[in-house]
Amino acid sequence: MLRVLFIGDDWAEDHHDIEIEDADGRRLARARLPEGLEGITRLHALVAEHAPAAWAELLPEQVAGRVVVGIETDRGPWVTALRAAGYQVFAINPMSAARYRERHATSGAKSDAGDAHVLAEIVRLDRDHHRPVAGDSDLADAVKLLARAHQNAIWERTRHVLRLRSTLREFFPAALEAFGDLTASDTLVLLERAPSPELAAKLTRGQLAAALRTARRHHVEAKAVALQEILRAPALRQPPVLGSAYATIVVGQVSCSHRG
Repeated sequence: MLRVLFIGDDWAEDHHDIEIEDADGRRLARARLPEGLEGITRLHALVAEHAPAAWAELLPEQVAGRVVVGIETDRGPWVTALRAAGYQVFAINPMSAARYRERHATSGAKSDAGDAHVLAEIVRLDRDHHRPVAGDSDLADAVKLLARAHQNAIWERTRHVLRLRSTLREFFPAALEAFGDLTASDTLVLLERAPSPELAAKLTRGQLAAALRTARRHHVEAKAVALQEILRAPALRQPPVLGSAYATIVVGQVSCSHRG
């Protein structure tokens, strides 16, 4: 049986507190996301990061239908974007959420993180008693088309990054220590130029600094020194033939990330 993800979304004027749970009520992620495009992008990425492996065999619209969101409103651009992405969105009456919190929490005290958890639990356990937000109109369908394209692009990018992270963990863990953001332009440039520990150790301070400047980083010289120390530190290595194969995979994955 394919799993479903449940999201509690406690919204405020400028942010959303999010909790993602699985069907057993196990918390998979918790985050505070900004209102607007940046926030919805990060939400799609979180869903992609915690998606069950079985979802890889599904069409995007089949995947989206297995994400259930509880939020205390039925209107606004954020709700429209959730619906347009294909998520099942339930508008939870604030009074219902308050009563649920009172029944299941010892203090009944309100907190943003706690409310996100309550909303996730409501749609996980009691969504049959609440109203799903309905879509309508040609305009809504147009928004849905664009939102799903945006969502799919984010999910594909996230999958590329997860594959790259997994490959690097197998044979080049120093890269994960050196490059915190595997989607950053300087990271991709340096991994494309030096996709193995041996090649990375040969990067000069000038090459590292040039990549950092291109990405408009601050404190370039100090960061270049720190990167060089990490990349040249002694570490366990894979056999040369195997390492070469891994490096080839990294080049392909970096290329996909560039296109994404």
